[in-house]
Amino acid sequence: MKGVVAMRNYSVTIAREYGSGGRLIGKRLAQELGISFYDRELIAIVARESGLDEDFVETIEQKKTPGGLYGFFVAGGVLPIHEQVFIAQSNAIRDLAERKSCVFIGRCADYALSGMKNCIRVFIYAPMEFRVKITREEYREGGDVPESFIRKQDKCRASYYNFFTQWRWGRAQNYNLCLDSSIGVQASVRLLKKFVEEFMGGND
Repeated sequence: MKGVVAMRNYSVTIAREYGSGGRLIGKRLAQELGISFYDRELIAIVARESGLDEDFVETIEQKKTPGGLYGFFVAGGVLPIHEQVFIAQSNAIRDLAERKSCVFIGRCADYALSGMKNCIRVFIYAPMEFRVKITREEYREGGDVPESFIRKQDKCRASYYNFFTQWRWGRAQNYNLCLDSSIGVQASVRLLKKFVEEFMGGND
C-alpha cells in the first residue's frame, strides 16, 4: 500500500475547527507520509504570484472575512484585493498539487482542488472542552472567555469559506472524512495515515 501512495501525487486538505489541533495533526501527518506541508508557507507563494507585498497578503488573510475589503483595489486591478489574493492562493495550491504530494491546511484547498481525483478532504472537529485546552496551552490565546473566542474564530472561518466557495464549511458531505481529534493528536495522525493509504489504494 505504501508503494501505491508513493507512486502517484495526491493531496490531503484539512479544514478544522479552531482549537481542534488540525494544524499540528496535518504537519505530523505530512511527516509520517514523507510529503510536503503547506499552511502559512503559502503566504510567500501567494505574494510572489500576485505581486503583492508578503506582509500585506498576511494582513488580508488574517482578516478572514472580505466584508471590509469591498471596493479595495490594487492600482490597475480589475478585481477587489481579497478576490485577487484568493485567486492567487487557489492557483498556487493547484500548481503545488500537480507537481507533488502535499498536505494543505485550510485556505479553501478542498474547493481549489475540487476537480482533482487524488484529493482526500478532511474536516477535523472536537468537543469544546478539548478545544479550550488546546487554545490555552498550545496557542496561548482565548483570554478569560475562551469559548467565545473560539466561536468567533469558527464564525470567521465559516464566513470566509462560504463566501468564496458557495459550499458550507463543516458540512459532512463535503469531506471524505470527518474526525474528532479528541482521540489524541497521534491517534488522529495514525488514523488519517491509514485512511490516506486505503483511499489511494482504492483509486487505482
